[in-house]
Amino acid sequence: MEETKSFAEMLDETDLTPKRFAPGEKTEAIVVKISPEWIFIDLGAKSEGYLDKNEFLDDNGNLTVKEGDTITAYFLSSRHSERLFTTKLLARKSVDDFLLNAYRNQIPLEASVEKETKGGFSIRISASASGFCPYSQMDMKKIDNVADYVGKKFDFIVMEYSENGRNIVLSRRPLLQKIEQEKINVLKGSLQKGMTVKGVVTSVRDFGAFVDIGGIQALLPVSEMTWGRVEDTKALYAPGDSIEAKIINLDWENDRITLSFKDTLPDPWNEVVAKYLEGSVHTGKVSRLTDFGAFITLEAGIDGLLHISKLSRGKKIKHARDVLAADSQLEVQIEKIDRDGKRISLNIPGNNQDVSSEGVGDDFRSYVPDAPKAMGTFGDLMNKSKKKK
Repeated sequence: MEETKSFAEMLDETDLTPKRFAPGEKTEAIVVKISPEWIFIDLGAKSEGYLDKNEFLDDNGNLTVKEGDTITAYFLSSRHSERLFTTKLLARKSVDDFLLNAYRNQIPLEASVEKETKGGFSIRISASASGFCPYSQMDMKKIDNVADYVGKKFDFIVMEYSENGRNIVLSRRPLLQKIEQEKINVLKGSLQKGMTVKGVVTSVRDFGAFVDIGGIQALLPVSEMTWGRVEDTKALYAPGDSIEAKIINLDWENDRITLSFKDTLPDPWNEVVAKYLEGSVHTGKVSRLTDFGAFITLEAGIDGLLHISKLSRGKKIKHARDVLAADSQLEVQIEKIDRDGKRISLNIPGNNQDVSSEGVGDDFRSYVPDAPKAMGTFGDLMNKSKKKK
């Protein structure tokens, strides 16, 4: 026996419930009828909307749409169950009326960036109307090259409309933020901590690099770029570089995604015990000089400590730089390896001086960087970067 469906279920299946639209809400609909004055569109639920036919006439008066075409429109108002929509400002007859309505209902409009002016850009809305967009409202990122914007068309929101249209302030940021939030909502369902993602480097700072992963920004901290010490982040990465990195922190509440390229590479410490036997001699590079000794890089990510007591050779010295120069090559002998603590104690070949290593562990910990702490939002990091300049 066929199961009897409820009236509510049948109503859902036939989609008879008209959708409610908020002012300025965007929709895609199919043109179902064209009259001498109006274009009618299918809104589903057996309901229609209409637009001014003049919005679809080109400069020669020719109609640019036909029945069956899909168009993008924005809801304006409803009267007696009739829903009025619009497309873009430049297609409207009454510029002032539309601008005021766009301002009140935050309806996006399309306009051209005419030129750079003091504090921002002059925006050409129509032949008779222009507005101003501050630098801070043109994009989500810092504007490095105004030529990327001048002469191009973008969608804007009217943020201020006063003096009967003589003072119009526009902004792209609300639209860009909405797009970014939509991308985040999509990625929330796909990204997971520990997974490897592909991205493109968008900018490089002293503290790390920002990476675009599917339309949102993630941070690759300097401590996660490689197993070795990084002296210059810009020597490793440049804007436009494609990389694969692992997600090590995923914090949607604070808009914080942290990546690690280092975690995609083999840990060099896994081979330390086999490669660097106690008593063996190797040539390394003096990477850092301190008052308690010198750190010698044996290979990328593998540093050993040559305590200052091993450098004195019977002389009293206060700092490792008294006898060594940074970046110089030095032959050293492996004295002791602490695999778990990732520490190597070094000696000078032929130096049989038996010196207590008390306190060396604390010195070593003060040199080896801790695991990266919470770095704040991307805005916090960008603000810190600006202050340094």
